[in-house]
Amino acid sequence: MTDWPVHGRINGPVVMIGFGSIGRGTLPLIERHFEFDRSRMVVIDPSDADRQLLDERGIAFIHKAVTRDNYRQLLAPLLTTGGGQGFCVNLSVDTSSVAIMEMCRELGALYIDTVAEPWIGFYFDKTLGAAERSNYALRERVLEARRKKPGGTTAVSCCGANPGMVSWFAKRALVNVAADLGLDVSEPETREEWAALAQRAGIKGIHIAERDTQVANFPKPQQVFVNTWSVEGFVSEGLQPAELGWGTHEKWKPDNAHGHETGCGAAIYMLQPGANTRVRSWTPTAQAQYGFLVTHNESISIADYLTVRDSRGEAIYRPTCHYAYHPCNDAVLSLHEMFGQEGRMQADWLILDEDEIVTGIDELGVLLYGHDNNAYWFGSQLSVEETRRIAPYQNATGLQVTSAVLAGMVWALENPEAGIVEADDLDYRRCLEIQMPYLGPVVGRYTDWTPLDRRPGLFPEDLDEHDTWQFRNILVR
Repeated sequence: MTDWPVHGRINGPVVMIGFGSIGRGTLPLIERHFEFDRSRMVVIDPSDADRQLLDERGIAFIHKAVTRDNYRQLLAPLLTTGGGQGFCVNLSVDTSSVAIMEMCRELGALYIDTVAEPWIGFYFDKTLGAAERSNYALRERVLEARRKKPGGTTAVSCCGANPGMVSWFAKRALVNVAADLGLDVSEPETREEWAALAQRAGIKGIHIAERDTQVANFPKPQQVFVNTWSVEGFVSEGLQPAELGWGTHEKWKPDNAHGHETGCGAAIYMLQPGANTRVRSWTPTAQAQYGFLVTHNESISIADYLTVRDSRGEAIYRPTCHYAYHPCNDAVLSLHEMFGQEGRMQADWLILDEDEIVTGIDELGVLLYGHDNNAYWFGSQLSVEETRRIAPYQNATGLQVTSAVLAGMVWALENPEAGIVEADDLDYRRCLEIQMPYLGPVVGRYTDWTPLDRRPGLFPEDLDEHDTWQFRNILVR
């Protein structure tokens, strides 16, 4: 595709925070799909490793970290100078999403991020309990900001591939399953209608089921953490407690699992790191596989969005929802190495770029299970070869994220007074319309697989053989 559509005009300054693998990949999509004043764009990052890409384009660069102490002084002038409505694209780590989001809304500037990120030090603060270090807690801060100041300038929270795109996949998959089940319903328009449809369709749970098969052209070196996306981001979330949206059908809970005393009540957490917690899942390429139950915002937001409550506000239906992530093989080896060192990260790390990857895909989608057709996976099977053909400076994993940022930015421009929103709140059809040219094959597949297949094996297991889709059968113990 050479005639790329222009989706909108940004009439104020554009401020991008962070220029790592996702920032580099997002830049050409902004250039390709928006009209904007290049002289009023600025990128801020504590590393100047890729500054040449900006210098070649005449885009200003500030070689500095955005911190708790300087963010207002640094960002406010950049987002307001010259008139028009500014747009803050926050693709960084160690910067408080809520703090920057609230400031942008005060200034009337649009805002988007890919994760509810805290200030530096949060993930490894031993003075905080597990519940306080959870994504549940980080999301509740965003929701509290929304409750305090409803409406107003749009700020899109957690809009990458996952969280983000997978919420749109979940809606599309739910519509497909409902149609295949012969349910005579019109497409939902409200959160309550989506939740009622999930209940009526008999969805017991949703896995964000991913398999990354991208392979580097060299073996993983010892004491180097290798990944296809942010190593810092993966390690940070991987060392948070395992978290999942907790379904109303569940009859068993791990001994080390706990709920939350405040907030929406849609999730539980386990007293163990998510990147060292395995679950059984399925994707079309891998078929049955182990994935890591890494905490993610969408595990909570999707479960919360699809909750049905009675007149007293008590949850009477909610699907279990969690990540089931099999990263690239080098990242799996890196995790084994890191946890063998009691969670101490390697001294060096490397994000594989598109030139270092020989072949492979990132198969990322949602697995809706427990309904009368058993289980249905819907998602993207984007290859690195396709990525090289259609977008520069990124691998397949990155393009699934950056194209979702693009979709979220378009939606924000088209809905500039929506207040603070999550990906679940956005028009999934519009967002996927924007994103589809960048996702490779997008497919739906039914499967007969269940977490009880070929079990028990050679050794006795603690199973619930009468209720197949219990978390008891999915968690690897």
